[in-house]
Amino acid sequence: MTRKLFALAATAVLLAACSGKEAGSTSASSAASTTSAVAGSLQERIEQHGTISVGTEGTYAPFTYHDESGKLTGYDVEVTRAVAQKLGIKVKFEETQWDAMLAGLKGGRFDVVANQVALTTPERQATFDKSSDYSYSGPMALTRVGDNRVKTVADIKGLKAAQTLSSNYGEMATKAGATVVPVDGMAQAITLVQQKRADVTLNDSLAFLDYLKKNPNSGLQVAWRSGADEKLGSGFIVNKGNEAALKKISQAVDELRADGTLKKLGEQFFGEDVSVK
Repeated sequence: MTRKLFALAATAVLLAACSGKEAGSTSASSAASTTSAVAGSLQERIEQHGTISVGTEGTYAPFTYHDESGKLTGYDVEVTRAVAQKLGIKVKFEETQWDAMLAGLKGGRFDVVANQVALTTPERQATFDKSSDYSYSGPMALTRVGDNRVKTVADIKGLKAAQTLSSNYGEMATKAGATVVPVDGMAQAITLVQQKRADVTLNDSLAFLDYLKKNPNSGLQVAWRSGADEKLGSGFIVNKGNEAALKKISQAVDELRADGTLKKLGEQFFGEDVSVK
């Protein structure tokens, strides 16, 4: 995902962050020297089973949020904790606003970011690296239970699709030949389908799975979902220059996928395994 507007549910994306005060304590005269300092400290802390700082929002359910007791939790948060346990390290979460998160990582405030971000732009790819993916998302269509007209995206041609006009899903519906019923966001789109004022709505799969998990009696069903080639993956984000540390993090993610931990967490937060395409 590319942090698609999860509220409109266009996507979301990534980054488990590992604390930045140690990484940013050395005043660097350039971005390169800052990255070098972070790289060395991160690898050293992992090898010595120390503490890393992880940047995350804490307000972005179901990925990173506070539960009713006030505990920080969410899919990305729990994956981070599982990785830390695998590596034998401790995690200090640093909550921050999304708009400041990548800048904070680049500046050395965090070691890592975990917040559903995919490195899809050349600018981000030039500055950051990503671990093995721990979740995948792509387009999905919801219809009312029992309405089986939609089996492929082409089947929405001629149907009423409730979509935000400015989103990539609105564009997808228009391109497929649907009659777009304009809405302000995903919640309104879902309501229109439930009320039979629209036939279908398209959005990000993780957004829809989260909704269906929380609303099992919604009267809606997954009618279609994209293939593996259309899905984007989210992983832990670090500054360039952390190759050795990132390799260890990726190995831990792969082990958690193999031993079923990621599947279990996906089922807990989304009702299904979201760690595989």
